[in-house]
Amino acid sequence: MENHVAWIEDKNILSLTHDNAAHLLHAEAQPFIKKCLDGSVISVSISEVTDDNKLFFSSSQELSLGESLELHLAGHVFPVYAGAIVRTDWFDTLYAAPDEKLGAACGKKETTFAVWAPTATELKLYLNNVSYSMNRQKNGVWKCTIPGYWHGSSYQYKVTVNGQTELVNDPYAKSLMPNSTKSVVIDQDKVRINWLPASQRPSLKNVTDAVIYELHLRDATSHKESGVKQKGKYCGLAERNTKTNKGFSTGISYMKELGCTHVQLLPVNDFARVDELDPEKDYNWGYDPLFFQVPEGSYSLSPEDPAARITECKTMINTIHQEGLSVILDVVFNHVYKIEESTFQKLVPGYYFRYHEDGTLSNGTGVGNDFASERTMGRKFIIESIDYWLTEFKVDGFRFDLMGILDIETMKQVRERCEEENVKIIVLGEGWDLSTALPAELKSVTNHSQKLPGIMFFNDFFRDTLKGNLFNMHDTGYTNGKGRFIERLPHLVSGCALEEFGLPVVSDINQTINYVECHDNHTLWDRLLKTNEEESDKDRKKIHQLATGLTLLSQGVPFIHAGQEWFRSKQGDGNSYLSGDKINQLDWSMRETEEENIKFIRNLISIRKQFNVFRLSSKEEVRRRLHILQTPAPVFGFALFGDREDFVIYVNPTKRRFELHLPSPGKWRVMATNEFPGDTELAGKEVSGEFTFLEPYELTVMKKAR
Repeated sequence: MENHVAWIEDKNILSLTHDNAAHLLHAEAQPFIKKCLDGSVISVSISEVTDDNKLFFSSSQELSLGESLELHLAGHVFPVYAGAIVRTDWFDTLYAAPDEKLGAACGKKETTFAVWAPTATELKLYLNNVSYSMNRQKNGVWKCTIPGYWHGSSYQYKVTVNGQTELVNDPYAKSLMPNSTKSVVIDQDKVRINWLPASQRPSLKNVTDAVIYELHLRDATSHKESGVKQKGKYCGLAERNTKTNKGFSTGISYMKELGCTHVQLLPVNDFARVDELDPEKDYNWGYDPLFFQVPEGSYSLSPEDPAARITECKTMINTIHQEGLSVILDVVFNHVYKIEESTFQKLVPGYYFRYHEDGTLSNGTGVGNDFASERTMGRKFIIESIDYWLTEFKVDGFRFDLMGILDIETMKQVRERCEEENVKIIVLGEGWDLSTALPAELKSVTNHSQKLPGIMFFNDFFRDTLKGNLFNMHDTGYTNGKGRFIERLPHLVSGCALEEFGLPVVSDINQTINYVECHDNHTLWDRLLKTNEEESDKDRKKIHQLATGLTLLSQGVPFIHAGQEWFRSKQGDGNSYLSGDKINQLDWSMRETEEENIKFIRNLISIRKQFNVFRLSSKEEVRRRLHILQTPAPVFGFALFGDREDFVIYVNPTKRRFELHLPSPGKWRVMATNEFPGDTELAGKEVSGEFTFLEPYELTVMKKAR
């Protein structure tokens, strides 16, 4: 009997599952709820009995939360806990505290602690292991103010909810003890750095000016040839003028030379599975989030110093800014690592996550839980986390992992907050339509791009057209399949938003993230080893350059995976999130051997940045300036008409040589070609007349002055 619990399902509905439901149903005594604090009672009546031995009770008055209740029935006493009630509109209306400042607000003379836990029956603060009482407000926020200066002090909350009492960390914590054992109070004045003046911070006019370079912080510097002293650390990525043993640039100096505008870092907030005191024995991409407002400790030189991880992360971002590059953070608000260990679940069980109507957890993310961004306090947490990283860390953008899990209104509010900044903040995400317990019309999926102006979506149509279906390792696309899907190419190069070229993928060309490779799945090189195994390495490299080249030359925003420009391999590992440094590290020795091919990518980026016809900002401009050329199939060509010069781009996905009829006679200068990727003189040759040749697997860009 003692293990049975009565659950509050709605404001005046209670449920109890019991093997002997029929006996309880016919009990003579009238059931009632007793308030343990004052002994008062609430009459209830049995309203329904289901076939699975579940009794439902109704009450004439609203059932109170945040106090100890008992159901008395047929001589038995059952504890009453908050169940599905926490997911009702009534609960959000009555208890949500959107305007409350939560967390530990540290001042010089006192610190105020505030935590939202409306269903808790008791909550205490443990500050440096000393207990302090907290006062509960009507909206379920528990507060206390402790005199003194508490910067650097550890704290936790001892919460009693649904019959369980345990110590939990603060979801709003700004730092932690090593391995997330305890929250730590932080005085923001003590972790300030000398930021680059706002007027000197890199920025964009249009989002299509961006060239995004995706990077895992540890991968960037862990290789023996990285030339970095503090490998795998915030400070390591902040080291400048690093070189390989042969004198080739590495790290942020290399990224600056390459020409990218934004470094997109895989998650740097606190995550699981890596021992922060001995990080070399573990590895993780970072998609196992624990605390969203705390920098990851394994990247710090001093993880035992709660302030160090903050200042080191800020210094890294500031140094990247000083090099003229912007920083995008990968954020994972769609789920938590383990729901049973989550502070959200321990503080307000059942509220912060989605459930199906039958009470089972929604699992659209595939990792066991879906964060309920649509609920007031879930949305508040996301928006305030974004605000914190913008305000305190001066980041320049956010990449939302599995953004399709999140609701449209939350993402709109994210965009609105970002627009308050003086520099252009990039917001992009994965708009995959996943099976989560959220109405379809509310999801932030690619098909709803028209509802989310200013937010960009990873374009899987672009990706799969060029290299084949992602989930079929042997499938081919245009570049590795001898021109397959050539009919889609006009749609790709025009930004996937023009109705005349097909069903729009996004509503505006500013919303497409063009890519063929990212941290997920196999690298493009590893895929080509399967789809084009009969080809030579030389030809595979040229095929690879066709895909990367089209990524950089199409309208929209290009996205490159670090090392893609030198044919990065993960030794065939298609899911390397835990695979260690040997598989994941950037092999800077390849940066040496592939310098000629890197020059080709560097040249394409330079062309894109120099001539705005490659980065138009509206569908009207694209219609006016882009023209698809007549070419012998499966060669594809398109022209871009600028104000003072015209460009033609040709791509040959076959091993045949083709003669091309140029769109107009005159002197066409070859701006780039992967036939001579590192030879700028040959790449700069002129073609006179109306005809030229396109070599096997060649991509060429030619320019003619008007």
